[in-house]
Amino acid sequence: MKLAQRLDNLGTETAFAVSAAAAAWAAQGHKVYPFHLGDINIPTPANIVEAALKAIRDGYTGYCPGAGIPALRDVIAQDVGAKRQVRYSAENVSVQPGGKPVIGKFLSAVLDPGDEALYPNPGYPIYESQIEYLGGIAVPYGYVESDGAYTLDMDRIRAAITPRTRVLVYNNYHNPTGAQSSRQEMEELAELALRHDLWVLSDDAYHEMRYAGEPLSIVNLPGMQERTVILYTCSKRFAMTGWRIGAAIGPKEVIDAISKLNTNAESCTTHFMQHAMVEAIPGDTSGPDAILAELEARRDAAVAGLNAIDGISIAAPESTFYLYPNVTKIMERKGLQDVNQLMDQALKQSDVSFCTRHHFGRAVPGETQHYIRLAYSGIDVPSINEGLRRLKAYFEA
Repeated sequence: MKLAQRLDNLGTETAFAVSAAAAAWAAQGHKVYPFHLGDINIPTPANIVEAALKAIRDGYTGYCPGAGIPALRDVIAQDVGAKRQVRYSAENVSVQPGGKPVIGKFLSAVLDPGDEALYPNPGYPIYESQIEYLGGIAVPYGYVESDGAYTLDMDRIRAAITPRTRVLVYNNYHNPTGAQSSRQEMEELAELALRHDLWVLSDDAYHEMRYAGEPLSIVNLPGMQERTVILYTCSKRFAMTGWRIGAAIGPKEVIDAISKLNTNAESCTTHFMQHAMVEAIPGDTSGPDAILAELEARRDAAVAGLNAIDGISIAAPESTFYLYPNVTKIMERKGLQDVNQLMDQALKQSDVSFCTRHHFGRAVPGETQHYIRLAYSGIDVPSINEGLRRLKAYFEA
């Protein structure tokens, strides 16, 4: 029997393969220091857990509207709008089983076969996967490194736009680099979107995961709310990665299309979890504040540990929970050509597990620098300190 040919265009999230390798190493009796997966080992705030249990006891265990229950759509509209200084209503919100489904559904709603979509590379690999699965042309753009920090390669973005370009995927507070746009950079990006009449997917998964200052959103700029869909998720802010609840927020025409796709794909997002989030999103902020404070402490420990390694220099990002150090000098010292070799050796010789540039989209021809990504969301400060001490010993050997 033959499978559909379009499956050849479907990628995956290869970071889970790194997780499997780390688990296999741990099964042999080794203590693994897990920097590989952006999961969060901090409990979901107790008020959300109690709200979910109450909703189950109250009988919210059946079907509900495909677009989400009205109360949650309204709460998300108010929360997202207030944080971005724009107005949304419930009709601008489609509740999703996590943030990830927004990517494929948004692209399904606006991208025809043969259309081009600009996406960040390195970046979340599902962008590339979904664009190509749907018959679009995935056009990568990258980042410029300076003093261990990253900014958008605006020249490359400008050069990549053609008459066939339909979509711009934009992940401010970026996975894997931790990059964040200045207002000027965001304005330049918005001007391009307006001039070329592009749909924008603003992946805001880490919008609230900012340690200093107020977060910026591209929808706050003139003309952008009408062409932008926001990817919203509860996974990071509330430490709810396994609960799978999020939303798409944007113009009514595209949100209606996404909700129609909901009905075709999963009918609805879990009913009782939606009722829990009605309380959680506008409710007690002590849980999210504590999560962010713990992540900031982990960031500071991880940045200090990496900068103590000869050959690595990295700035402390003000958002996300990722670090993306340049390890080219380490590779040269080790005589290695493929950064995945460094990853494999590091696990075996230091018990430290991390991802590499290869896990965040296909490498672009001409790349000469080598990078790894460390997530500090799933490892506590003492383990960060010990793990990076061990990594330093291996990298400097």
